[in-house]
Amino acid sequence: MKAENFAKILNADFYTGVPDSQLKALCNYLMHTYGIDPKHHVIAANEGNCTALAAGYHLATGKVPVVYMQNSGEGNIINPVASLLNDKVYAIPMIFVIGWRGEPGIHDEPQHIYQGEVTLKLLEDMGIRYFVIGKDTTEEEVSAAMQEFRKELDRGEDVAFVIRKGALSYEEKVEYRNDNPMIREEIIRHIVQASGEDPIVSTTGKASRELFEIREHNGQSHKYDFLTVGSMGHSSSIALGVAVQKPGTKVWCVDGDGAVLMHMGSMAVLGSTAPENMVHIVINNGAHETVGGMPTVAADMDLVSIAKACGYPHAVSVATYEELDRELTAAKERETLTFIEVKCGIGAREDLGRPTTTALENKQNFMEYLKECR
Repeated sequence: MKAENFAKILNADFYTGVPDSQLKALCNYLMHTYGIDPKHHVIAANEGNCTALAAGYHLATGKVPVVYMQNSGEGNIINPVASLLNDKVYAIPMIFVIGWRGEPGIHDEPQHIYQGEVTLKLLEDMGIRYFVIGKDTTEEEVSAAMQEFRKELDRGEDVAFVIRKGALSYEEKVEYRNDNPMIREEIIRHIVQASGEDPIVSTTGKASRELFEIREHNGQSHKYDFLTVGSMGHSSSIALGVAVQKPGTKVWCVDGDGAVLMHMGSMAVLGSTAPENMVHIVINNGAHETVGGMPTVAADMDLVSIAKACGYPHAVSVATYEELDRELTAAKERETLTFIEVKCGIGAREDLGRPTTTALENKQNFMEYLKECR
């Protein structure tokens, strides 16, 4: 089904969401049609943020908004759905469009398996009526479902379209780029060299895949790394938990701008705790690159000032490999919490493999290694 025809059936003029690879066609359509326009299309920090933003739109206009997300974002919407939108509270109608990663019977990555199993059940538990769209679903069927959904929406209830892999298409090409010359994979290579045998906690998506491949290429053990394959936005908190318990060991967190935005409150906790043995590195390309390259607001933010305001004693931004190496070397020796923003270009190899160790093996190897650390 063409994304533009799907949008026509929804008949909404406000969309907000967090990009998803399963919804890339819809995201590209929205970017091609609206770009980033606060009156029509906003890429928000997390899915709960989207839901609240959409609620404000409804309160101001009386119209029904659309919120799009990967099914991993269902956890982030539970609170506003249950305590704000619900018809026992404010009865705010909303259309959710949810990419179904980890659908039972479809091979996917480990972090999506359980989420895929409970995707529909979570919607049922939240009282959200849903319709599943697959490759063979016709426009007539979607139109009929939308017509039925109007009854729920008119009562102030919420509905959802759950999108299977490959169900939506969009033919227009949308290019995402910036002018930063540094490449994430090479940035991570420099971090690996500087960190030596220190533990690294890496964020969700391509960063963890690239870290795994770099270790493979170097013939190094994977025991030094915890690959946060799911729970986007929580890597720095995981690293904080490790750093506090292992004060004699330097702990590195390789983070991304989209992940930092998703749960930025973790920076306030980090700054307040201020572990002397932690280095928080944010590779900022201003994009949700792992799921297609759609922009984040981080490209125009002063993350260094935010880090300092949160209490990080040392925070810098670098835009060249020379600056990066200098800051990494200093961070290795510095006995204070360090924040390094690395300005990064958009673009990565498309043939990235998946880690060949399982998530449980990664956890067990990392924990065994931490036993050796002080």
